Amino acid sequence: MHMHRPSFLTYLLLAALVAGVLPLRAQKVGTSSLQFLKVMPTARAAAMGDAYATLAAGPDAMYWNPAGIAGETRTAFSASMVLWLFDTRQNMLAGTVPLGEWGTAGVQLQYVDYGTMDVTRTDRLDFIGSSPDLRYNPGYTGETFSPTAMVIGVSYANRMTDRFSAGLSMKYIHESLWNSPTVVLTKPLTGETEEVNTYTRLFLFDFGMLYNTGYRSVKIGVSIQNFGSQVKFAREWFPAPLAFRFGTAGDLIGPDALFAASDAHRITAAFDIFQPNDYAQQFHGGVEYAFAEALFLRAGYKFNYDNDALTAGAGVRQEISGMPFNVDYSYGAMGDYLPAVHRITVGAQLP
Repeated sequence: MHMHRPSFLTYLLLAALVAGVLPLRAQKVGTSSLQFLKVMPTARAAAMGDAYATLAAGPDAMYWNPAGIAGETRTAFSASMVLWLFDTRQNMLAGTVPLGEWGTAGVQLQYVDYGTMDVTRTDRLDFIGSSPDLRYNPGYTGETFSPTAMVIGVSYANRMTDRFSAGLSMKYIHESLWNSPTVVLTKPLTGETEEVNTYTRLFLFDFGMLYNTGYRSVKIGVSIQNFGSQVKFAREWFPAPLAFRFGTAGDLIGPDALFAASDAHRITAAFDIFQPNDYAQQFHGGVEYAFAEALFLRAGYKFNYDNDALTAGAGVRQEISGMPFNVDYSYGAMGDYLPAVHRITVGAQLP
């Protein structure tokens, strides 16, 4: 097979990955903004402990490693719902379109609903009512507000050689913290007023690469996510949640496995090193068992997290009228004091 030399885009992606990794050690723990971007979708990936930098494929790859959409031969769609903590819900929709020898293009949409919250003020801290119905008011004003966040992104990826793929994504981010776009702040000492925005908006970029080692089913994946400018809320600036993923994956049992060949059964293992800019280095491990590529059982573990740890899930894949269709579910434990997180993903490929 004729091998193509890596293009200028390949070197550009390599330079971007290296440049993006350098600032990761410079940030203090817990100082980044837009934390909803760290709540990853895709039930399959979450069930495998987020060890997905290498296995990312199809529309869902845009959330993990945009290189994973390269080589797609069918138009595909994927929808995910994350039931996160404290009634927060995230909904995602992604689609990819093959462009032949020109590569693959993709579009993603994300929307975060934080629910309704009560407004509290320190000047409302008081005891209300009278004995025996005297009770303490922790600052409630009777007003409510509903924060929201959204992402609109486009991706492009292509195979540079028969073993190497590269991709990039551009994402428009908008997060609103209040019901109105601005509020007026009053300085307590001078009485001066200032109007500030209650939202932020900016563009962030993801870069990724996938490499097939050629040895059995072993592959390597690397991606950097949320690369871009800082985030401004009102008067303050905060870093975006820049993150670096490096992983490897391979089949332990399967048609081209490391240990045992099987056409009906497959066991895939994956391991990722994850380095965010607001926490210490973390590790993700996961396994997936597949029977006839129709029934899937998954489990994983996330190391060096405050709450996340054990993950598990299952999925089914069937073909209906020539259209492959899959449904996946994941469960994520969040420690002793927080409820578990549930994810559901539905995907399809057009005939």
